[in-house]
Amino acid sequence: MCLAIPARVVRVDGSKAQVDFGEGVLREVNVTLVDTKVGDYVLVHAGYAIETVDEKEALETISLWNEVLAAGKQ
Repeated sequence: MCLAIPARVVRVDGSKAQVDFGEGVLREVNVTLVDTKVGDYVLVHAGYAIETVDEKEALETISLWNEVLAAGKQ
């Protein structure tokens, strides 16, 4: 099973982009597989943005991940 995590693009520089996973977690990912710009949300797997998703879908997924993580802390 593969997991892809949504992140917001904060900077694009050629084939690399800095993305924000939330709570100050910034990472550089490869964006050669997608057409993206600052402000877009992408799904990230193994250091690659593999798909661009709309903001609503990304925020729903982030909310679900937060619920799962919170449940795991109990």
